[in-house]
Amino acid sequence: MVDLQGQYQQIKKTVTSSIEEVLNSSAYINGPLVHEFQADLEKYLNIKHVIPCANGTDALQIAMMGLGLEQGDEVITADFTFAATVEVIALLKLTPVLVDVDADTYNIDIEALKRAITPKTKAIVPVHLFGQVANMDAVMEIAAAHNLFVIEDNAQAIGADYTFKDGTKKKAGTIGNVGTTSFFPSKNLGCYGDGGAIFTNDDDLAHRIRGIVNHGMYTRYYHDVVGVNSRLDSIQAGVLKAKLPNLDAYCNARRSAARFYNNAFSSNPNIITPSTKSNATKSCGEICSTCDCHVFHQYTLQIINGKRDDLHKHLLDNGIPNAIYYPVALHSQKAYADTRYKESDFPVTNELIKTVISLPMHTELDKEQLNFITKTILDFVQ
Repeated sequence: MVDLQGQYQQIKKTVTSSIEEVLNSSAYINGPLVHEFQADLEKYLNIKHVIPCANGTDALQIAMMGLGLEQGDEVITADFTFAATVEVIALLKLTPVLVDVDADTYNIDIEALKRAITPKTKAIVPVHLFGQVANMDAVMEIAAAHNLFVIEDNAQAIGADYTFKDGTKKKAGTIGNVGTTSFFPSKNLGCYGDGGAIFTNDDDLAHRIRGIVNHGMYTRYYHDVVGVNSRLDSIQAGVLKAKLPNLDAYCNARRSAARFYNNAFSSNPNIITPSTKSNATKSCGEICSTCDCHVFHQYTLQIINGKRDDLHKHLLDNGIPNAIYYPVALHSQKAYADTRYKESDFPVTNELIKTVISLPMHTELDKEQLNFITKTILDFVQ
């Protein structure tokens, strides 16, 4: 699905130098490169605090711990996403509340979100799925009206911008009380192992989180809060520091590939291509030339003639990587099943799990590859 080797060749000299720096200094944990990358990312995101950690799942858990959420508090999130989002809610003995998603963007459905709020609701976790920012105007308005925390799951959309109704912009992950991301290798900004980070403009929250990520310590061997062991190592920080200056170019390359796909599939009645929604332009719905609301971590389309699974196998048989994100709704997973949920509450999710398929999407896709992929699909999906 991604060509990490091709991308590596473009930054090989810088990455190799960073790794050698770590090896020569033996500063493997919390070394200078971690602090340098943290400062670089704070500047890129225009946010006061970036707290690196071990992975994106830890980032979500630590953010919720930092906010002081307690057992039984309800946390609302989207049903159509990777399990890590709901996993940490359940792990902390909070109560996950899953809601349906928007049919066009696959992000949290605003009306479903409103209906799910109860006196026990304490937080909303909008997931910026596949690289497109959720409707944060609406999410923040609802949160303000009900005094709720907003925790942005930005594992798939780092680099994306959100344009508010008043025309102002913020980076995805910097809008709510706290944002989180993953640096898994396949992400738009990915390391060569595992990593994550937490973002906030709240000084007090940042202080609590810095203690939590390091066993609850602010002074060595003095444990002021209950914490975890979750740190970004120096080698991964060096890789991320080398990649960060290229992030916007990486996102533009993905958008270019997405435009190619959309144009190729536009006249096929059995294919629904991804669409965008943004306050930045009245013509949004397509991937415009100035698009910044979607960074296409995944290019996910729908096959609506009932042959999605056949296409999945056909592509693999022809050497074309592809994946189904996600084949089972979270409300149907054994771990998160609950009698509160009714199938009628999830019409969009229940349709998406039968129709979605994700195509190769990375920075190194060339026209020959794109032509081969699209021709193979169009010849099969009649």
